[in-house]
Amino acid sequence: MSAAASHEPIWRSRPGEMFAAVVGTEPINDFIHLSEGLSNSFLITTDEGNIIVNTGMFFEAPYHRDSYRAVSDAETKYIIFTQGHVDHVGGTDHLRDESTQVIAQAGNAEHQAYDKRLFQFRASRSGFAFLQKNGSTIRQAMADYGELPEQAAPVPDITFEEEYTFTLGGLRVQLIAVPGSETNDSLIIWLPDHEICFVGNLFGCLIGHIPNLVTVRGDRYRDALTCAAACDVVAALQPKLLLPGHHGPIEGKELIQRELTRIRDATLYVHDETVKGMNEGKDLFTLKQEIQLPPELEVGEGYGTVRWDVQAIWEHYAGWFHHESTTELYSVPQRSIHGDLIELAGGQSRVVDRARARFAAGDREEALHLLDILFSQENPSAEALHLGIEIHEALQPESQNFWLSAWLRNEAEKLGKRLKAV
Repeated sequence: MSAAASHEPIWRSRPGEMFAAVVGTEPINDFIHLSEGLSNSFLITTDEGNIIVNTGMFFEAPYHRDSYRAVSDAETKYIIFTQGHVDHVGGTDHLRDESTQVIAQAGNAEHQAYDKRLFQFRASRSGFAFLQKNGSTIRQAMADYGELPEQAAPVPDITFEEEYTFTLGGLRVQLIAVPGSETNDSLIIWLPDHEICFVGNLFGCLIGHIPNLVTVRGDRYRDALTCAAACDVVAALQPKLLLPGHHGPIEGKELIQRELTRIRDATLYVHDETVKGMNEGKDLFTLKQEIQLPPELEVGEGYGTVRWDVQAIWEHYAGWFHHESTTELYSVPQRSIHGDLIELAGGQSRVVDRARARFAAGDREEALHLLDILFSQENPSAEALHLGIEIHEALQPESQNFWLSAWLRNEAEKLGKRLKAV
């Protein structure tokens, strides 16, 4: 690939809100149908049976199944996972037939064990973004279908390390492992005779946006160089149609090459600038403030952000110790002395006054730092809570990031609940 050419970035038409309700299928061509949901599921039809790519969550599976049966009542011969995340595998048991073979990359077992190990932790940390939406969707599914299938934890029938190929009904299918970019079992599906590539969330949930090197809900760090290299794997195939894990298809070889180049080069730029700054002795927060993409590498920040990736790269290489304070090496958190700071300041109202002044000056993050001292206490004042809500609401219109927007809304709601209790 050559350097990214100037064009309207595709992320502008693919915003941070990427989770759709399952409302039926959309024909991609005469043998591929898309069924949207928390992540995209696809039906591939052939004369010898069907292939399903990703199966959605348990509460989406009945909708996917009905939609696919309306297209074809042929037997499902294969189910393929582009990755092992729960929103890609959860509907498997409801969508598989007796003879269906499930295919995944060899890292799937490790990934499933990893997800299971941290299920409660991660569910509690992602609820602010998904609980309300998923709850209403589950209630609707129960109204439509009654008893729902359980969330599947499928064991693949076929796994492979690097490549796996098969032919069904004259359709040649090539599976190529690209582990580490999204999960340790990521793969792409290549239909060589049609120049079509299914990429799942290989480049993150949103193609055209900066890859999210670590999720807000908590996850393993993803290596920036591995993510950048994944762009080259797909680009080398020269697909004319790209089918991602969210939103609709991307069509046109030139457009696809430009977007992959842009994502790769933006990721490498953030990586290289972070490493350069580390070697120059700059601290993490300085780098998070300084590193910005040049205009020719403009990408969206709908799921990850440049500053989050700077921190992910820094900590991926350097770990948890930032060399800023001896207290980092011990176990007592800073909040343990917040009461002392409030007393020294002359009470909560003095801290609120300073936070309000910083907010008025446009220093919203500094204002939140001050208010966090009060929020760590059992009984923060009403004026502190009011100001905290105001700041979180002021930050919301500026965010086009899925995670950040959800966090800001949820924090404002939590502060509102605390305010009612005052």
